[in-house]
Amino acid sequence: MSLVTGILATNETVNARELPIEPFFYGLIAFIIFVSLALVTLSYRDVANRHRAKAEAYAARHAGDEHAGH
Repeated sequence: MSLVTGILATNETVNARELPIEPFFYGLIAFIIFVSLALVTLSYRDVANRHRAKAEAYAARHAGDEHAGH
């Protein structure tokens, strides 16, 4: 076997599985998932302050009774 045929034999392309979609779309899908998760996270922003009157009433009722059950 000559050197040229040895080099040509090692440079053959291997037919691996092809991706079902273009690689760009994998990144796009991941970006969309992360943006949707960020929107879900932002939807919980300021949830504790929605019921401020209830929290103040609870604090007023239990003002002098800190750690009573412990």
